[in-house]
Amino acid sequence: MESMKPKPGTLLASIDSPSDLKKLNHEQLQDVCDELRQYIIDQVSVIGGHFGASLGVVELTTALHYVYDTPNDLLVWDVGHQAYGHKILTGRRDQFHTNRQYGGLSGFPNRSESKYDTFGVGHSSTSISAALGMAVARDLNKSDKKVVAVIGDGAMTAGLAFEAMNNAGAMNSDILVILNDNNMSIDPNVGALKEYLADITTSKTFNKMRDEIYDMLGHFKSAGEKMRKVASRLENAVTAALTPGALFRALGFKYYGPTDGHDVEGLRNILEDLKEVKGPKLLHIVTVKGKGFAPAEREQTKWHASSSPFDKITGKSLAKPVTQKIKPAPKYQDVFGEALVELAAQDEQIVSMTPAMPSGSSLLPMMNTFPDRAFDVGIAEQHAVTFAAGLAAEGKKPFCAIYSSFLQRGYDQLVHDVAIQKLPVVFCIDRAGLVGADGATHHGLYDVAFMRTIPNMVISSPLNEQDLRDMMYTASKYEVGSWAIRYPRGRATGTAIEGFKDLQIGKGAVLQEGEDVAVLSFGPIGKYVTEASDKLESDGIHIGHYDMRFAKPLDTDLIDKICKSYDHIITLEDGAKMGGFGSAVAEYISEKENRPTLKIMGVPDRIVEHGTQEELHDEVGIGVAGIVETVLNYFEKKEIKI
Repeated sequence: MESMKPKPGTLLASIDSPSDLKKLNHEQLQDVCDELRQYIIDQVSVIGGHFGASLGVVELTTALHYVYDTPNDLLVWDVGHQAYGHKILTGRRDQFHTNRQYGGLSGFPNRSESKYDTFGVGHSSTSISAALGMAVARDLNKSDKKVVAVIGDGAMTAGLAFEAMNNAGAMNSDILVILNDNNMSIDPNVGALKEYLADITTSKTFNKMRDEIYDMLGHFKSAGEKMRKVASRLENAVTAALTPGALFRALGFKYYGPTDGHDVEGLRNILEDLKEVKGPKLLHIVTVKGKGFAPAEREQTKWHASSSPFDKITGKSLAKPVTQKIKPAPKYQDVFGEALVELAAQDEQIVSMTPAMPSGSSLLPMMNTFPDRAFDVGIAEQHAVTFAAGLAAEGKKPFCAIYSSFLQRGYDQLVHDVAIQKLPVVFCIDRAGLVGADGATHHGLYDVAFMRTIPNMVISSPLNEQDLRDMMYTASKYEVGSWAIRYPRGRATGTAIEGFKDLQIGKGAVLQEGEDVAVLSFGPIGKYVTEASDKLESDGIHIGHYDMRFAKPLDTDLIDKICKSYDHIITLEDGAKMGGFGSAVAEYISEKENRPTLKIMGVPDRIVEHGTQEELHDEVGIGVAGIVETVLNYFEKKEIKI
């Protein structure tokens, strides 16, 4: 397997740390960039992973580590999708083939992985806040460290980024913010800031005038000092009027740019100069996401990340073709997207929104079919929730498509703007549970626990795709509060779909009656119970299986019946064990005098890293093997007689 690993180029092979990079002449930096870009392509084409963003910042990454004294100087990457080159140049080149693999390198900067990873990042827009905190700590410690934050133009749409800039400008803190402007987050950027930056970087008038001013300044070299000062003030005035520097200057930042983010020598010179400039500074660079790999440059959303091996020349997938005759089950995301279009066709009051994830959450069908009723609000999760609340307040029926880990950012809005006002917003919570290779920052483990405490909220999760459609249909007619529907990343079960039907709110389903042990599952992870039941049947053990569907309100009638029929109950969920569905069951049966024993199976109270969903389910004991083992434990303790 080691012989199959891509080999780095000659220069890259000699770089085990930034100190090795600094030994090279600056004329060699472009060659380093070429080798680094090719190495990323070679590696990701084999192992998959985030792709386009890292290719776009190869020159910036190289220049930063060449100019700054990392890790003494602090480099903070926003999001982390763009940090592959950073990892390779900071001693992890030979381990990079394990990136995002179970037990291997994290796909994002991780403080526990390297001293060069100054801040753990997976969600966007945190870099400026973190960098400001580091800069203030530096000043308190009377240190001379430099602090640099690299943030994309997509991440700049989040309020957190502007809150941090406003604070940094007011404090006059010595930090450098580098705005990586590629007009993309995962999907194309949206909003006024995007248009603002695009107007500047594409303005023929500004670029022509800037060139003329620079040319004029050259002619004034032989003129007197007074004339040169006039020309310099003219340049500053025109630049302030015509560039986005006016916006950033208003926040207290010195603005530089826009400049070519793929000119490594130019970046090196600028960064050397900026090291000597005190106070808050913003360098605006323009890059191409996917730079150097033609398919990624053409289709930037598609090549944000690759989940399978591909041909590094053509980009064609090398995944083994599916040979089965049966059509594979659809993804839960696509079931949501298609169902939403059908519901919207039936009810013109239905609207939808997502915070910058229209393709990931499958909102594109709705945006294409009903463009005036579907909205991408950009990386602005708090705004997405309150925006939905505003629509609901005026009689619309909002479906907010949002990843579970991103909804965490909108918790205050869930409480204050939705629940207290009993507004009928439907939250379609994607990527719920353990998500796989994206790891700790993206697992959707806490939504049930943090939503259960909020009044006026229904919390549901489907066992299969038909359940998802029926929950969406029922939620679309629910008017006395909000409704959350959580579902995981990946494929559903292949269950046949037949229209829509009303569900009884707070009612579960009996899938299989059994003896002694009842398993109460919540959501798609119930499929594991079916598999475990088949294995246990061969040992003569018959378990009951109940698909509870709702964590709030609980089906207490069904639980009462189960308590009378079974001595032992197991709850199963793909979410945090503490405070989740199992906790709700425990709270309810704790008041019963002759209650059965209860075992809560969920994700334990610790951080779970990355791997496939199946690997992680097995690691935390909620896969098929864990269910079988838990049931058999009752027999081994002789609590049950076979």
